[in-house]
Amino acid sequence: MDDLDQNLVSELRHNARASLSDLAITLGVTRTTVRQRIDRLQQRGDIVGFTVVLKEAQRDPVRALMMIGIEGRGIDRIVRQLGGIPAVRIIHTTNGRWDLIVELGTDTLEELDRILIHIRRFEGVATSETNLLLNTRKQT
Repeated sequence: MDDLDQNLVSELRHNARASLSDLAITLGVTRTTVRQRIDRLQQRGDIVGFTVVLKEAQRDPVRALMMIGIEGRGIDRIVRQLGGIPAVRIIHTTNGRWDLIVELGTDTLEELDRILIHIRRFEGVATSETNLLLNTRKQT
């Protein structure tokens, strides 16, 4: 992706419903150029789709990040187990102290506590640390 493509993607992340004309004005190019760039980015697989984010679906009342340290070679099994928990929003693999960082969302702290206890009992989970998310300052 060149600079124009990156700027176009940035504008689409901010407002995916922006018209081709508005994007062209913002980027200082023609409407045809914007259309061709979007088509090319989709054909190459750089843009795989567009979505709608609903306000009520955007946030769970209780959100947390759970860092998990795994002993042995059970990471694939643990990722599968985590994938079966409805409160698990995202699973990240990482390097450093933690093997996984899991984003969780629940309606109550009590529900979060039950889920944390459940996850900590998975065979192979050696250590964990959980932080509550208080506020999201920026989201793309």
